[in-house]
Parts: sequence; structure tokens; C-alpha cells
Amino acid sequence: TDLRPLDILSEVVPTGRPARGMRVFRVQGVRGFQLAATRPRALSFPASRLFIHCDRFPEEFSIIITLRVLSVPAKRNEYVFTLMAEESPSVLVGLRYAPDKLHFLFWSQERAGGWQTRVTFPNVSLSDSQWHTLVLAVSGQSFSLTVDCSIPKDVVVETPFPASLSVKRASFYLGSRRRRKGLFTGLLRQLVLLPGADATPRICAARNLKVATLSVPAVLQDLPAQPVNNEVLKYPYETDTKVTLGARPPCTKQEKAQFWFNASRRGLYLCNGSAWISMLEVKERLDYVEEYQNLVTNSETMGVEVFTIPKVGLFAATANRYTPPGSAIYKWTDGKFVPYQNFPTYQAQSWKYFTIGKKIFLAVANFEENDRGQEFSVIYKWSRRKEKFLTYQRITTHSARDWEAFVIEGEAFLAVVNHREGNNHNIDSVIYRWNPRTGLFETNQTIPTSGAYDWEFFTIGPYSFLAVANTFNGTSTKIYSHIYIWLSGSFQLFQSILTFGAADWEVFRIGDRVFLAVANSHSYDSGVPAPSNFYAINSSIYELNVTAQMFVKFQDLLTYSALDWEFFSVGDDSFLVVANSFDGFTFSVNSIIYRWQGYEGFVAAHHLPTVGCRDWEAFHTPEGSYLLYSSAKEPLSKVLKLKTT
Repeated sequence: TDLRPLDILSEVVPTGRPARGMRVFRVQGVRGFQLAATRPRALSFPASRLFIHCDRFPEEFSIIITLRVLSVPAKRNEYVFTLMAEESPSVLVGLRYAPDKLHFLFWSQERAGGWQTRVTFPNVSLSDSQWHTLVLAVSGQSFSLTVDCSIPKDVVVETPFPASLSVKRASFYLGSRRRRKGLFTGLLRQLVLLPGADATPRICAARNLKVATLSVPAVLQDLPAQPVNNEVLKYPYETDTKVTLGARPPCTKQEKAQFWFNASRRGLYLCNGSAWISMLEVKERLDYVEEYQNLVTNSETMGVEVFTIPKVGLFAATANRYTPPGSAIYKWTDGKFVPYQNFPTYQAQSWKYFTIGKKIFLAVANFEENDRGQEFSVIYKWSRRKEKFLTYQRITTHSARDWEAFVIEGEAFLAVVNHREGNNHNIDSVIYRWNPRTGLFETNQTIPTSGAYDWEFFTIGPYSFLAVANTFNGTSTKIYSHIYIWLSGSFQLFQSILTFGAADWEVFRIGDRVFLAVANSHSYDSGVPAPSNFYAINSSIYELNVTAQMFVKFQDLLTYSALDWEFFSVGDDSFLVVANSFDGFTFSVNSIIYRWQGYEGFVAAHHLPTVGCRDWEAFHTPEGSYLLYSSAKEPLSKVLKLKTT
């Protein structure tokens, strides 16, 4: 033989169309043959068609295979190909695989009576429904397997591959050993024998290593051969693309390249192997809001945090006023939040969910001392074994209101807002840095704050910012809140904005524009006459002016002791919902959803009856979009569903 590639697969389709018992499928953008279990003998040809000038199998060679393997049951073997003599059941040369193993078989006729040798490559994972290209290089006693151009697996055996293996009256069998048992059930794209050379360097020069090509049949090439005389192509071309209807199906590697049509949203989605990507969708528009669930809480709720633990589910953590019974987390089950775990907390104000690598944490901000007179907030860590949060680290805080978690230049930080110490509101809030060596948060920087309520971290381009909502300095709520920028390893003052009992910052983006909204809670100054209403006061939205390198006021909105802003989107529309808590007379106040109207700014769209509204959270499930609000005046929070058209 010369050193040209010998395309075994093409010999089965010499006329340019699949033989009987073969079908063409396209998966993940790549074509391959599926073999029928009913005709294993039909998928064969005499070895003499390949070995024209010599009836001996080459002593040194490479075999190149591109295939897609489905899951293989334990203790089952499937054959990729075999070379067998017509008068014997023995396999002269063959390749088969089992779960996590690949076996190369050959017959040594130099021993008395002959002897079959099996070379096993362990820890070869092919059964993942992905395309893989394998290169098996054989030379004497050395056998090397390269999968997708990764590090080769080398095996040296006692019995060398025979120097003179006769292929007289032998035939190649595709995907079988001449019988139905062990038939290959996956897709086969490439099967090439390259005599006298290791094909790895040639294959691994390709861009897409998993489907690298040395030689494939014309019907499997990305651009099929043009038919003669404008005739229709004769081979039966198919695709395994499926469109699923109904509720959202799972999207894993198994469903990659499959479609899902969501009839309720009139949308077509494509699975990319992990998530459904919108391909064609009628954009939703918010029509109205309806009450969905009354969530009974342990006591009045000061804050709520909605989060998702991968492969576990969607949760809501409520920061409750009294201990006992403390605070709780609820799990979204069958379309409702149900109790999941309780925590001993002390006038808890807020929760913060965050991750560091694969570690999952939940931090609570405690406002009061515990039963032993100790004042600290607690970081809990998720236990995958127990499927609940366990105490991980206690940190001394002073009437803590809020936690903020963020990452800068690959390092994890956690910032706490200290509201007051005794009657002193002008104290330091603290930024902690994660120490990967000790696995603990350690003090990194302190920042002076005045009765602070909230931290808000955000990034703009390469720059990191941290905004603090200062509420009260001991005599007045008319004080400056500050925005800090990360420079040279610490936060430094960037801009100061006059606020009135600021309780929350919310950063959001609409297109290329960056906004920052402050929730002003009340106007009080001991040195000036009292206003007619402390609580009916403008909250403000600021927009980043890139030229001036500062935030400038964009819009004022009348609010009633506003304690929180939450930004969310429905379709192409953007919204802000404010937590109005008290109008000077009653805690039963409408909180308002504002719709972004471009040049008009934010315009009131929906008025939502709330009682002592303290916090809003927007979240999504496959069934729709929701808002959750917490009440600081009654042990009842509400889930509202956004009804769309």
C-alpha cells in the first residue's frame, strides 16, 4: 500500500449514496450515518477493495474515527468496525467500546493456533451524545489513543501487532462483528485507515478538533456534491431536529440543537446545551398585575432576597423582625413558595446571596444583640449533603442594615452597612476581603457612614463603584450620600449627592445609558421648622454623564417614605417599582410601577396597594414573571404575577 488515506466508510457508499441500512442525520451542525440493526452484513465490503497491491494489513498505521456515541448500558460493547475472514468467527482487526473504555482487537497468526489480543484504553468517555474524533496509532507493541487532540493515552503490550497479517478473503464490517449483537447505535462520520503514519499531527491542525476531517464520504460533507444534470440528490437525507410543544422542557447536552415552541408566549427557542435561546418571539407587554400568593411569614419582614441554587431550585429568604421564631427561607414548589428552613436572627434587616467559586453563601444583617448581649451578623454556607444552610462565620456588626457582595479583579469582597452604635449614627461601615487561604472574610477597608441603610455595587467599563445610602447623622436626614470608585486597591470618593433619609440605591441600564435611583425616606432637620409632611418627598433618578464623568439628576418622582427601588423588564419594556411605606398618616399606601417612556422618562403605570412596603424583588420562572414585596408592618408578604399580552 502507499501512504494515502484509505476511507473505509466511503467504500460502503461507493456510488455517492448510502447503502441500504444507512440513514444520514445532522446533529449539532454535523452529518453522520446511522446504521440499521436489521442488516449488519449489508454494511460490508471485501478488504481487497482497499488493499489492491498487497494482501497484508500494514504493520504500522493510524485509524481515524469521528463518531457520536449515545449512552451505552453497563456491560455492553458496541463495535465501530471489524475486519473478519469469511470462514472464521474471529476478529482479525476491530474496534469496540464499552462505557468509559475503548478496546482495540487484533489477531496474531504467528502463534500456534492464533491468538486474539485486546488492548484496552480506560477512562475514555464517549457516551455524552457529543461528536468526538479519535486517532489510534499502532506501531509494534506501542498503541496510542488521542481523543479530540487531548493528551494521548499510551499503552505498551507484550504481543506486538503482527508484521504480516493476511487479509485474503477477509471483509470489513461497518458497526458490527457480522451479527446483530454489539451493533453500533450512534452516528459515524469518519472511519479512515492511514498506513505507515501517525495521523495525529494532521488531524490536530484542524480548527474544530471534535470533527476534524481527513476523509469523509461526499454525502456527509458540509457542502454536498452537486447532482448531475440538475437531478435531485438520491440519498435519503434526514435531520433529527425536533420541535417540542408544551411546558418548558429540560435543556441539556442531550437536547442540544433541539427546538421548543412556547405556545403561550408564541416563541421559538433553541437549546444551546444549557439554556433555551430565543429565536423567534412575540415580545411580551405588561398588561396588569394580579395577586398570586399570600406568603405568611414568621413576623414582619424587613427585607427579602430571591435566589436560585443550581440543580436545587428557586428560593426566597425573608429577614424577619422577631426572634423567636427568627427568619426563614422558602422554596418555590409547584408554583408557590413553601417553608424550607428557619434561622435564629435578631431583628434581621436583609439577606445577601452570593457565591465564591463553587461555594454558596447567604449572609444575614442583624440589627439587635442576641440573648447573650452579643451583636454580630452571620454568614451561612450551603451544605450540598444536607441541602440546607449551616453557620459558617460570625462577624461583629453594629445595627447592620445591609450586606453587598462583589468581585473586583478576581477577588471576592463583602461589605456591611453599620447603621449606628448606641445613639451614635456616625460610625464606620466595613468592607471585608475573602482570604482563600483561611477561607474567611477579613477586614480590608473601613468607610465613614451616617446612619447608613444600603450599599450598591456596580461596574462601568473597567471601573468598579460602591454607593452608600446615608440616612441620618444624628440631627438631620438632609445629608450627602457618597459614590466611591475602586482605585489602587481601595475605594476612594468619586461623587457626593444630597439625599433625604436615603434608604436604597438601585443601579440599572437602559440600552447604553446608566442610571442610579435613590429612595428618599423622609425629610427631617432639627434646626429648621418642620415641613407639612416629612414623608411625601421626591426620590430621584440620576444618569451618568460620560463627558462630565459624574451622575446628574435625570428625574424626580414623588414618593412616600420610599425604602426601595427595583428595576425589571418585560419584553422590550423597562420598569421601576418603588416601595412606598408611609404617607404621614397610614402605612396602607400604594406602591407604584413606573414604565420607561423614553423622552418622558418614567411614567406611573400601575398603582399597587401595599401595607408598610419595605422591599421588592422581581423574579422569573418558566411559568412567568413575578414581583414579591415584603411588609414591615404585618407578617404577610405578597407574590404578584405580571400578566402579559
